[in-house]
Amino acid sequence: MVNSSLLTVNDLRFERDDIPVINGACLTLNVGEILQIEGPNGSGKTTLLRILTTALQPSGGEILYRGQILSECRFDYLSNILFLGHQSALKLTLTAEENLSWTTSELPGSVSIMEALEQVGLRGYSDVPCHKLSEGQQRRVALARLLVTNAEVWFLDEPFSALDKQGVQFVEQCMERHVKGGGAVMLTTHQPIGMEPVRRYSLVGSSVGGGF
Repeated sequence: MVNSSLLTVNDLRFERDDIPVINGACLTLNVGEILQIEGPNGSGKTTLLRILTTALQPSGGEILYRGQILSECRFDYLSNILFLGHQSALKLTLTAEENLSWTTSELPGSVSIMEALEQVGLRGYSDVPCHKLSEGQQRRVALARLLVTNAEVWFLDEPFSALDKQGVQFVEQCMERHVKGGGAVMLTTHQPIGMEPVRRYSLVGSSVGGGF
């Protein structure tokens, strides 16, 4: 039987200034699954995602990708994950199409990039430097990454923040299409998710505060 687990987290711990933030988190993320990380503000939800994207180093525990210890498959893992957070995380001196090209294997001006920008309402803005775009337009450029990425695992930190109903539906449709294609999504959100099935994991009990 083929193991469907993409990520396995065992006894994950993280401390900040010698204060425990996450204490013994254990979870799995499987192929074709949406996993919502739950917990009140300060329970370490964003911290967990940042650890899983290797932006933070855990204090202890084990992370496996497809059954391999992360340190043994780091390049393969990092080539197959996408993180979308509170900030747009764009290079503001680059154009919209250059930003999408920078995060994918597509060339600026490729059909897929131009179609992605059109789908998020940025037709005619592909060659505009992102520092000249409004905050809302920059957010759309970031969301367009969901249409062009080949990443297997998506980490989405409050992806519905500051989005209108149409924007929320767009993100949900992208997630649904992604998991149906064999990918997986781990997300945090304070908003109800209008799609099923969504599995939930609570950090309450494995967190002791001091996180984000």
